[in-house]
Amino acid sequence: MPHSETASQAEVVLQGIGVAPGVAIGPVFLWQSGDDYVVERSLSEGDTFAEINRFEEALIETRRQLLEIQSSLGRELQSDKDASIFDAHLLFLNDRDLIEEVLIAIQNDRINAEAALKNVSRRYMDTLLAVEDDYLRERVADVKDVMRRMIRNLSGEIVSISDSLTDKCIVLASDLAPSDTAGLRRDTVSGFATDLGSPTSHTAVMARALEIPAVVGLHDVSKRQWTNETLLLDGTRGLLIINPTKERLDEYGHIVEEREVIRSGLSSLKNEPAETRDGHAIVLSANIESASDVKSVEQYGAEGIGLFRSEYLYLTHEDSMPSEDEQVAAYRHVAEALAPAPVIIRTLDLGGDKFASAIALPTEMNPFLGCRAIRFCLKMPNLFKTQLRAILRASSYGNVKIMYPMITQVDEILQAQELLVEAMDELEAEGIEVDRNIEVGAMIETPAAAMISDSLAKHVSFFSLGTNDLIQYTLAVDRVNELVAYLYEPTHPAILRLIKQTIDSGHKNGIWVGVCGEMAGDPVMTPLLLGLGVDELSATPSAVPLIKDSMRKVTMEDAESLARKALSSESAGDVLALARQLIREVAPEILELTD
Repeated sequence: MPHSETASQAEVVLQGIGVAPGVAIGPVFLWQSGDDYVVERSLSEGDTFAEINRFEEALIETRRQLLEIQSSLGRELQSDKDASIFDAHLLFLNDRDLIEEVLIAIQNDRINAEAALKNVSRRYMDTLLAVEDDYLRERVADVKDVMRRMIRNLSGEIVSISDSLTDKCIVLASDLAPSDTAGLRRDTVSGFATDLGSPTSHTAVMARALEIPAVVGLHDVSKRQWTNETLLLDGTRGLLIINPTKERLDEYGHIVEEREVIRSGLSSLKNEPAETRDGHAIVLSANIESASDVKSVEQYGAEGIGLFRSEYLYLTHEDSMPSEDEQVAAYRHVAEALAPAPVIIRTLDLGGDKFASAIALPTEMNPFLGCRAIRFCLKMPNLFKTQLRAILRASSYGNVKIMYPMITQVDEILQAQELLVEAMDELEAEGIEVDRNIEVGAMIETPAAAMISDSLAKHVSFFSLGTNDLIQYTLAVDRVNELVAYLYEPTHPAILRLIKQTIDSGHKNGIWVGVCGEMAGDPVMTPLLLGLGVDELSATPSAVPLIKDSMRKVTMEDAESLARKALSSESAGDVLALARQLIREVAPEILELTD
């Protein structure tokens, strides 16, 4: 249980990895998963039927809990993106082969359900860890999360951390599963710290989405002898301070006040133009996952939608695909709400790390290099054409544009355009007027696309650089793999040269070029991207004020000078240092909020 502060205890400062910004102060609550303490019990032949029933009831309850978590998370965040993390958990729960193995173990080995589940799950995890595929190895955490929750339900333990708390605390744990983190409530949890974890883990993603300060990578913090300590957690700097002194508390009180003043000041930028200090303007847009995100776009002052991730309409349909009319309704809602601002709808980007249960995707050894995005759509022309029809129908209600993901060759654009023309012909034959001049763009997400961007530019109206995948594919780094996450460097010279080549190719052919990956949402990178020549930046709505502040504090001369130096640099670290130095000179408040 939480404890009060003991003033006589000395202050201890622990350095970890900050994964969700913010400051939290409070007593300790130590959370233990309990899954390592399963006791195997032998059953009599007559007890196996009742044990199987107990397992099936826990299975139903666990599925109900995960669906409830997914649904409530989507409502709270007004976004389905982060809630989709639990699609893999639900797929595991619906794996009939695994369920059959557990039932056979209960019946044939005559052991209790907890032991049978743990044994079978461990074999699954060992198999995944042995596969030479980073994505499949990452799924071990999902299996472990589901196993823990099932065992808690079987044993009657408290499943939710927040249900264990009455006072506001800082949670310490060896690790937190995504479902544990998603179940945290801000009225009882002010922050959390873990032994394990990385900035790219699902737990870190959940913490940022829920805006709960978090520090990971503290090695053995959960194994300390905790009594009545008070903690100060700094999720921005990655610090966990045990028994902070009065001076330390005063210092952080001032920090919190300063950050609030800065954030309040940023809100005044909502109606200011997205332009540099010397008047160079670009389009500052937002990325969204669902129609409900429109509220955030307007709240933070974005100029439109630079990326509408349409696949989340599919991911939230459990047993069926969204109909054409359902898609029209979602696209129309956004187009009407933001008209005449542009709304760029990315066509279906399934595969990789996104799977829809209603669509039978083939099992692949490496789905990130497999049948995903435009490749999948071209193999499923009827499904693809249904989406294109929906976008065309919705386009009459606003300024809608189409964007194809994961383009690697000209033929993919030509094939997609043939299907688009077919959709236009069909709609006109049905008496529905369509815009035959609707703008169509391509996402540049692979080195191949960047290298042939001069050819691709002849067939589209715009480019949008998806820097997340561009970095991943160029540097051969799985961005969600904790073992190599440190190699994921947006400022790597190869990345900057590919971005510059794409921008130059686009401008040479008379089309505009934007950036819609996470790099666009980093205000430290804003001057660099401006200097490289981008025409549009599109980011998470909440990031828009900081990006605008960064832009309005710099001149184009400063930005272009930074870009020239960056393009001639030999290391990602040197480029990052140059970018940070410029921000420190012109907009130090940004580092106050992000460091």
